[in-house]
Amino acid sequence: MSFGKSCVRISPIPPAGSSPWNIARAPALPVTSPKEDLPMTRRMIAPALTALLLSAGAVAAQDAQPMGHEATGPDLSTLGGAFSASVQGPEGTDHGSITVQPTPSGVSVVTLALTDLPPGIVAVHLHQTGACDAPDYETAGGHLALDGEEHGVLSENGPHIGDMPNLHVPESGAVMVEHFIPGLSAEVLDDEDGTGFIIHAHADDYQGQPAGHAGPRLACGVLSAAE
Repeated sequence: MSFGKSCVRISPIPPAGSSPWNIARAPALPVTSPKEDLPMTRRMIAPALTALLLSAGAVAAQDAQPMGHEATGPDLSTLGGAFSASVQGPEGTDHGSITVQPTPSGVSVVTLALTDLPPGIVAVHLHQTGACDAPDYETAGGHLALDGEEHGVLSENGPHIGDMPNLHVPESGAVMVEHFIPGLSAEVLDDEDGTGFIIHAHADDYQGQPAGHAGPRLACGVLSAAE
């Protein structure tokens, strides 16, 4: 539906006894169609929207650029006292490394830099004995645990101090992650029988006893004081 322009003429009421033809008539006031305002409104809004989109794009681009300290991360080596292990499969396949860095807060930073893993979800744990006898690595014993701990974050008395989140391995087979483990001190790691690290074939269900149904042991490493 279209609206044309129309005019409204407003005339005052003539005084008694006067002729209405002698009264000056008010000028006509144009009635504006609502659609006539749209082009002007669009012209006003368009620049504002453009500026907003450009601003949002600039912010997104800025966020995408890594900051210097964020890109490199903290230099934990200055703390000293770290433990590390090379991780190998039964045939001597190199699967990368694990580093455990105790900190003054009592929380250890565990860094996994792993390669040549099967794509999918696999479990990783610290184990109670620093021994990696192939092919099944059963000499590493069970999970590293403190008194009274049960396996898994879904267990009432869990998790083991050696429990860690599952790894989601991409097609490349390479994963690099950091975890925080409270209470994992140098004394716990460097006890009389040492500490092992195991990569399992399956995912950890976070509650099954004693090891979360994580399956066979694919690779192993023995933690020792880093040089």
